[in-house]
Amino acid sequence: MARHPSQPAHSQPLAITIGDAARAARTRLGLTQAEMAQRVGLAHAVYSRLERGRMLPRVSTLQRLCGALGVTPDELMGHTPVSNDLPARHQLLLRVRNLEEAQVRALLLLLPESR
Repeated sequence: MARHPSQPAHSQPLAITIGDAARAARTRLGLTQAEMAQRVGLAHAVYSRLERGRMLPRVSTLQRLCGALGVTPDELMGHTPVSNDLPARHQLLLRVRNLEEAQVRALLLLLPESR
């Protein structure tokens, strides 16, 4: 059976996928685990277990986590969006989120200043 483009390509457990994606997004934002735990309303130890893939968040926690990280639930769960279904601005944001910090700085140098 062929894999749908929006399904995760890997076979690791969902808790690990969410944890890895949360850690990557948090790191891009320059936040510590303690800061993110506070933003999401979790104890630091609970947030740490989530990032290590030791637990799955409740739906309400997943929503708060996505809001704090600026990602979608699909992104946290490792789903690749189907590019034809996304508006161009959202596609661009998804691509920029995956850049390394130095790449983002280089991109910002190319943009005209906002006045």
